[in-house]
Amino acid sequence: MEDLVVRSGRAALVTFHREGNRDILAAACPAARALGLEAGMPLTQARVLVAGLEARAADHEGDRAWLARLGRFAARRWTPRAAMSGPDGLWLDLTGAAHLFGGEKRMCERILGFCARLGFSARIAVAGTMGAAHALARFGGGRPLILCRPGGEAEALALMPLAALRLDERTLGAARRLGLERIGELAAMPRAPLQRRFGEAMLTRLDQALGRAAEPIDPIVPEAPLSVTLRFFEPIATAEAIAEAMAEAIRQLVPLLTEAGLGVRRLLLTCDRVDNIEQYVKVGTVRATRDGAHLHRLLCATIDTIEPGFGIERIRLVAGRVEPLGPQPIEGELAGTAPVPDLAPLIDRLAARLGARRLYRLSAVESDVPERSLARLGPLEEPAAWPVWPRPVRLLHPPERIDRVIALLPDGAPMRFSWRGRAYRVASADGPERIYGEWWKAPREADAVRDYFQVEEEGGERFWLYRCGDGVDPGTGDLSWRLHGLFA
Repeated sequence: MEDLVVRSGRAALVTFHREGNRDILAAACPAARALGLEAGMPLTQARVLVAGLEARAADHEGDRAWLARLGRFAARRWTPRAAMSGPDGLWLDLTGAAHLFGGEKRMCERILGFCARLGFSARIAVAGTMGAAHALARFGGGRPLILCRPGGEAEALALMPLAALRLDERTLGAARRLGLERIGELAAMPRAPLQRRFGEAMLTRLDQALGRAAEPIDPIVPEAPLSVTLRFFEPIATAEAIAEAMAEAIRQLVPLLTEAGLGVRRLLLTCDRVDNIEQYVKVGTVRATRDGAHLHRLLCATIDTIEPGFGIERIRLVAGRVEPLGPQPIEGELAGTAPVPDLAPLIDRLAARLGARRLYRLSAVESDVPERSLARLGPLEEPAAWPVWPRPVRLLHPPERIDRVIALLPDGAPMRFSWRGRAYRVASADGPERIYGEWWKAPREADAVRDYFQVEEEGGERFWLYRCGDGVDPGTGDLSWRLHGLFA
């Protein structure tokens, strides 16, 4: 079993919730815990201990929703047996799944990396029982990965506090009054007196952690995607018959989407031929939609890619990706606003023919380094404002080296240079424009400097050149020249 605990990482940040008449800490970031703060402490006491503490109201519902989403992802991608483990963890049964990822260790390292890319830290413990995995993940010393050897649960849990057994506060208080603090001490005592004193709950948790008793789980079952299946008495093979089958499948799918309040972003059509060969067709939309006519046009544009062979006996239309789609406001004269042309249907039809990757908009990014100052956006996304300083209409990636450059150091513009085997003589130039490296992205750019020049050669062509280095300090660059862009 594997237990996963996920927490956000921020500096000097705590969350709190209301208990009675007091605000109690619900969670604390690593920096706050290093200062002595912990969950369960009153917020007023925490503010006294740490000046300038940032406190935010805990969003337990949001945390549970995010954890449930992660659990559904785990059930689809990692193991089909996943379950919730309290308000901050997951149980993942790795039996029969770990070898697909190269073993338990490599699988857990992959999961840790996945959480890190999401911006979360995680602790993973792998043990033979769910109770032992739960205890090791939360009380195992804070290590990101703990692998318990098979049969070593009793030894691994011996020195841990009784709270690791998931006991309630009343049972823990009674155990402390008797001097019981460690799981090993509890396991060494006779069972009959413990049962009379504490009842079955404590012994059941102990047996579950040590593998003496089974522990049922409530697995997370991913929701099946909305789909429609059509079977034919006679196989179909003509384009007209396939188009009519697509239309019928969409007519049946749209009411299902309407009832669920969803819109389609990606459709998958599977055609089963009589010779047991499957044909797949995928179409996507830039915006969630339930417009049956529009979806039918997108599917019909892909009919020429389907090879029916001796005939298709069954088709299945699956809403592979959906998004919530609520009521849309009415635009136009009745609403008092000018109607805005809807480009989404046109973009969808172009993407179906040209490919979704070929349709995009360019947006400015806050970066002085030219190759990092542009980003691709979706066709309907709003781009950021462009900078006011002049930039070439075409950037070369990567910049191309130029040779035989004649220029005065440190600030002189090039007077001659050669590019792609052709020599150029500069008629006019402007610059330099100095750009420093972004040390927070790459350590090698800590001292890097580029001096950019706009030059126009005698034939009228305009180039954007730069020199590596400031011309004085060798540590800023090797004084080589490169051509980075072309003006219209």
